[in-house]
Amino acid sequence: MTNIRVLIADDEPDIRASLSVLVEHEPEMSVVAVAGDGDEVVRLSSAHSPDVVLMDVQMPRMNGLEATRLLCGRADGPRVLVLTTFDWDDYVYDALRAGASGFLLKNSPPGEILRAIRVAHEGNALLAPEVTRRLIARFAPRGGDARVEHLTARERETLVLIGRGLSNAEIAAALFVTSTTVRTYVSRILTKLQARDRAQLVVAAYESGLVGADPHA
Repeated sequence: MTNIRVLIADDEPDIRASLSVLVEHEPEMSVVAVAGDGDEVVRLSSAHSPDVVLMDVQMPRMNGLEATRLLCGRADGPRVLVLTTFDWDDYVYDALRAGASGFLLKNSPPGEILRAIRVAHEGNALLAPEVTRRLIARFAPRGGDARVEHLTARERETLVLIGRGLSNAEIAAALFVTSTTVRTYVSRILTKLQARDRAQLVVAAYESGLVGADPHA
């Protein structure tokens, strides 16, 4: 059975404790460390090599976004899920730009948090379509990105659908191809855009202008 190693970072002891109990209850997960500030997150991540970090935004000494940026900048860095009490678009956008694989509110149902950990561990992004649409409406278009010029027409189509928040199965249905073919497209796009994961592809989709405020763009 796969053991997903989790590091929990939050400046509130009660939240660290409740998240630890939640994660440890799952047979395929374990908590390898807990941290109360951003500096501690970075240090403990180096010491324990977690697969996934549950990262609070508001922490002393170093905030969660800066800690996320440092961890995701490492070649062997963990996947980061940003947790916050604030449903602010700026946080979502900044978290994705920092390299986070997803964004959750602290009051999310336990099952949703556990699913997010599994999704992040698999290398996928946890981005609900409604969140993606809000981001696009607020920030797109951000300007050109020369890297997308290296994509084929079908790869661009795939990137647009990723930007809209579609899953591989939904993309396959939209393009009338198999899920295996979509996975191949996604892999090629990740390589060509030098992107870490699907979350960064979402950012690239609207920053490049391939996806605009119009949901049909």
